[in-house]
Amino acid sequence: MARIAGSLITLLLLLALPVVFAWGQSPSGPLPPKPGVEVQLPPKDAQAKVKVRVALVNTPVTVRDGRGDMVHDLEARDFHIADNGVAQQITHFDLGGDPISMVILIETSSRIAPLLPEVCKTGILFTQTVMGPTGEAAVVGFNDSVDKLQDFTSNSDLIENTIAHLGQGTSGSKLYDAMAVGVEMLSGRPQANADKPGRRRVLMILSEATDAGSEAKLGEVLRQAQLANVTIYSVGLSTTRAELQAKPKDTRPQITPPGTYPMPPLPGTVQTPTSEENRYGNIDLMAAAVWVVQNIHAKVKDHALEVAATATGGAHLPTFKDRSIERAIDEIGGELHSQYTISYTPTGSDAAGYHEIKVNVLRHDAKKLKVRARPGYYLATPES
Repeated sequence: MARIAGSLITLLLLLALPVVFAWGQSPSGPLPPKPGVEVQLPPKDAQAKVKVRVALVNTPVTVRDGRGDMVHDLEARDFHIADNGVAQQITHFDLGGDPISMVILIETSSRIAPLLPEVCKTGILFTQTVMGPTGEAAVVGFNDSVDKLQDFTSNSDLIENTIAHLGQGTSGSKLYDAMAVGVEMLSGRPQANADKPGRRRVLMILSEATDAGSEAKLGEVLRQAQLANVTIYSVGLSTTRAELQAKPKDTRPQITPPGTYPMPPLPGTVQTPTSEENRYGNIDLMAAAVWVVQNIHAKVKDHALEVAATATGGAHLPTFKDRSIERAIDEIGGELHSQYTISYTPTGSDAAGYHEIKVNVLRHDAKKLKVRARPGYYLATPES
């Protein structure tokens, strides 16, 4: 009996030797499958477990009454927020108090040159009205190039001085590339969560709604802005207004010395077009914003700034008719310091694809209130 047991032990040891040897001498590459044997793939269930997730969703919420005035007396319990139809728990709630981190994007192309002196006077509005005493800002100029003119600072003098000395650039306008730079810069600023305070990330754009020569696509930029919880506000600069403010050029040949005869009105005088006033007309901006984010390679010809603001919960203010650049900046500052900030960590809805955010006010007069928030965000699959 002992002899049989000893033989079994010897046999087991001999069988184990090739395994030990193979383990000690593992090949540098994968072993090819034997002929006629299928390559084994991971179970589908295991592949399905690889999912994308987002750690924090922050949405600014602007609430106005029937007269258009901001509503300031709501609390966290007055809001209901859903992510893809799943109710979420609010982890951070604030009314206009969280400090702001802002990147100011300013177009410096020759096309808006007549407006540049007015733009150069806006520095104090950004520091006093928008940033506030606890804010910080960086300044980026763009035309055919994108230039970081001032990194993040809370020093008002540095920001005002940078804006006051903006120089005129070339005729190009790489708007989307500049937006991509701004979103990347803001992505590193701390955010608020349930455990610690943070900063609101705001991208402020002073520009035409025209992009020329950017490598970035608007949809790509907006996806990143949504995931980074960046809110976009824009002040629309008008090339038509710039032309109206420019000094008229007399291109007629001077046959007699100027002043000898009364000069008739110059031919080709620029007229105020009705199309400029109506360009922000009847379009579904919310649907357009969702479509752009879902179709990131599609080109956007019109309303780019409006779509960007809508996609992130901000606002676009044109300045052609009866709103000056200064007034537009002042209005944005007033809204930023009177809006609600709601944050949540998504639960029960982590699938890839577009996530719709719904914010409702739970109050007896809710039907009389106008609530504006970002429409959602897009989670791409790891492969994309």
